[in-house]
Parts: sequence; structure tokens; C-alpha cells
Amino acid sequence: MIRALLAALLLTTPAFAADMSVFVRNQRSDGVALELFSRDSEKVWPGGDKVFLIRPGAKKSVPISCEPGEHICWGAWVNGDDSVTAGVGPDNDRPCDTCCFICVEHSTETVDLAE
Repeated sequence: MIRALLAALLLTTPAFAADMSVFVRNQRSDGVALELFSRDSEKVWPGGDKVFLIRPGAKKSVPISCEPGEHICWGAWVNGDDSVTAGVGPDNDRPCDTCCFICVEHSTETVDLAE
């Protein structure tokens, strides 16, 4: 009986969110907008039709809360001109082998945006 109760508690324990950071280095001469997209759900960071704005030459640390093991990809574009893109782009519809990472608690992923 106690084993069954413990097993039920373990199975009903909700998954915890992991807190991690994405460190963005904008090495471009233009300001960029950036969004993060989950490959495992419909989640987008920062969400709510907002974007992370990074000034030309700036570095910015972006905290996110994600599910451990979640696959996340980044999309960036020149602020005001979404025809100049990097990563998966503003609509998360471009192929990219090097712009995704896995959510890991207390970790930092670095994104370098070059000319």
C-alpha cells in the first residue's frame, strides 16, 4: 500500500522548469531582434508579440525558464528589416543546424550574431 502511494506521488509530481540564460553577442553594425522558439511545444521567448532587442555591438544576457531537455532554437533579424535574418528567422521557418540548444538548468548558451 505504501509503495503504491509513493509510486503515485512520484508519477503525479509536476515537471519543474529550469532557469537558464542565453548570452547574445551582437557583432553586427545593425540592431537586431531575437526570439527563442521551443521545438517541443508552442512556447516562444519572450512571448506576447515581444522580442529581445540587442543594440549594435552590444552583449545581452537573457534569462529564460524552460523544461529540462527542451529543444530551443533562436531566430534573429535586423531590427526593422526581417528580410535580413539569422538562425531560424523571425517565423521559425528556416533550416538551421547550429542555432538550437537543449534546456539545461543553471546553464548559459551563447549566441553570436556576426555580419
